[in-house]
Amino acid sequence: MPFGLTNAPAVFMDLMNRVCKPYLDKFVIVFIDDILIYSKTREEHEQHLKLVLEILREERLYAKFSKYEFWLKEVQFLGHIVNEKGVHVDPAKIDAVKNWSTPTIPTEIRSFLGLAGYYRRFISNFSRIFVPLTSLTQKNKLYE
Repeated sequence: MPFGLTNAPAVFMDLMNRVCKPYLDKFVIVFIDDILIYSKTREEHEQHLKLVLEILREERLYAKFSKYEFWLKEVQFLGHIVNEKGVHVDPAKIDAVKNWSTPTIPTEIRSFLGLAGYYRRFISNFSRIFVPLTSLTQKNKLYE
């Protein structure tokens, strides 16, 4: 990236999304410079890996293989654990939510709601559970 380009991560992510577009959400997920390739079988994974590496080569994008890990059965990715059983919350994040100090001002409540909200798909009735906290973020709402 040229010096002075402050949005370099966004530009690079846009490039990676355009390069990997044919395979996104089929067997590839890209987040900035992380490429996650997932498959149901080892044979399928070999094909997927080959396709992605060929695209990178065609686009003259180079990977530093010392930073890559191949043939993993489980991976931590963006606060989740991904394995053959599906996508799960990273236990460290559960501990972070459980051990969060009690918020006392709206800004702290919003921060907590942001962290917890990231995992809302794993919490049934999330909206109902968090209504009391959400209401505390409103102006002139008394905190008790």
